[in-house]
Amino acid sequence: MNTPIHYDIAVVAGSLRRDSFNRQLATALAQLAPQGLHLKLVEIGDLPLYNQDDDADPHASVRRLKGEIAAAHGVVFVTPEYNRSIPGVLKNAIDHASRPYGQSAWANKPAGVLGISIGGMGTSMAQQHLRNVLAYLDMPTLNQPELYLTNKPGFFDAQGAIAADDTRQLLQRWLERFAALVKQRAVAVEGA
Repeated sequence: MNTPIHYDIAVVAGSLRRDSFNRQLATALAQLAPQGLHLKLVEIGDLPLYNQDDDADPHASVRRLKGEIAAAHGVVFVTPEYNRSIPGVLKNAIDHASRPYGQSAWANKPAGVLGISIGGMGTSMAQQHLRNVLAYLDMPTLNQPELYLTNKPGFFDAQGAIAADDTRQLLQRWLERFAALVKQRAVAVEGA
């Protein structure tokens, strides 16, 4: 009897703002995930600023983050764009989980990148900068389709779900492509 394959996906939202569009999108994605993909939002707002002096004795929140990333089969980054790049809080989380050198929790984790803003291309530069960082971290990243979503009135319904059918379908197709990448990487790791 075959048991269904289940993949745990860490979702990292690059904004701490309570009403952040990207946090709302990160939460809404879980409702759209294909069967076998379980998305869980990872907290990054409780991390101290990265300081290499703390590598030998990291804060409990850093150990938690590294554990959650290490246990995940993949990572989805949902990020806004701050000053044409990724938010500092996101870079701080990435730095924490990548250190000390040689003990990165990110290595070989398939990654997906998307974002939402009030402008049509509002997260494009942040996504490109993040992709550069993920390449260095040895995270195979879903390249296509790129998603730069525009938050207009009614994007989210009263329950926080994606309101429009075409947008839901677009995100479901993106998640299916991401799931295929995760499965492909899992098979490659098992076969190695």
